[in-house]
Amino acid sequence: MTPIANDRASRIADADRLNVSFEFFPPKTDEMERNLWDAIGRLAPLSPSFVSVTYGAGGSTRERTHATVKRVVNETSLLPAAHLTCVDATKNEINDVIGSYRDAGVRHIVALRGDPTAGIGTKFAPHPCGYETSAALVDGIKKLGDFEVSVSAYPEKHPDSASIDADIDVLKAKVDAGADRAITQFFFDNELYFRYLDRVRARGIDIPIVPGILPVQNFKQAKNFTSRAGATIPDWLAARFDGLDDDPATRKLIAAAVASEQVLDLVDRGVTDFHFYTMNRADLVYAICHLLGMRPAAAQKAA
Repeated sequence: MTPIANDRASRIADADRLNVSFEFFPPKTDEMERNLWDAIGRLAPLSPSFVSVTYGAGGSTRERTHATVKRVVNETSLLPAAHLTCVDATKNEINDVIGSYRDAGVRHIVALRGDPTAGIGTKFAPHPCGYETSAALVDGIKKLGDFEVSVSAYPEKHPDSASIDADIDVLKAKVDAGADRAITQFFFDNELYFRYLDRVRARGIDIPIVPGILPVQNFKQAKNFTSRAGATIPDWLAARFDGLDDDPATRKLIAAAVASEQVLDLVDRGVTDFHFYTMNRADLVYAICHLLGMRPAAAQKAA
C-alpha cells in the first residue's frame, strides 16, 4: 500500500469520529411512501446524527411533513429535524406548527426563509403578519421551546443576495438569533466550501458549517437544482456524465465515484460532519458511507 493510500485508510478507519445526517422529502403517493421508508430503513443502521424532512413552499407539504416526522419519532430511534419556512403563513400559524412538533417530541428544527410560491425569479415577500426573515424565525423557535436549530448556508451565495458578504450578513443574523448549526447548499467544487468557510470564520461565526452533499442520482435533475439554487456544475463534472443519458447503469457508477471522491477529499482535509441530500434513495449514500468506514450498528456489535 502506498503512503498516500495508507494515510487515507488510517483516517477512514476512524469512522467513529465522523457524523452524518440524511435529508428526506415527504412522499406524495403510496409508491413514494414505500420508497421513502425503504430508504430510511436502509440508512438508519448507520446511526445518523439526525434525519431531516423537508417542507414545501408555502406549507404545501405541511401535513405530509408532520406525518413523516411523527412516524420517525414513533417508529424509529432516529432523531428527526423538521424543516420550517416563513412563506405564506402568519406568526400564529407557524407557532402552531412549532408547538405541534414540540408536542410530537421533535427537538430539532431546520429554519429556512423558504422560496416564493410564485416560483423562480420572483421576489420573496414576507407575510404581513408573519416572520420576515429566517433570523426572526430562529428567534421565534428558540422562544417557544428548547429546540436545536439548524439553518442554511450558501458557499456560492443565495440567489437573492447581492454579494457573498451580504449573504454572510444573513448567516450572522441567524447565528446571533440562536442558530446552532448551518448546513450548506450542495456544491461540487470543494474549494468553494473552504473559501466560504474561511470568510465565515473571519466574520466571527463559529458554529459548525456542515457541507451538504448531493450524490447525482440524475444529472439532468441535478442541473435543474443548481439553476434554482444558484449553484454551479463544473465543466469536468458535466463531462463525466456526457453521453450517458440512456445508460443509467453507468451513470450510477459515475455518480458513486464522483460523490466518493468529493467526500474523501473533504475527510482528508479535516471535515468530520456531512449532510446528505438523499432524494429518498439510499443506494449511493449508503455506498459513500461504507467507503467512509461506517458500518451498520448491528454489524459493529457483532464484530
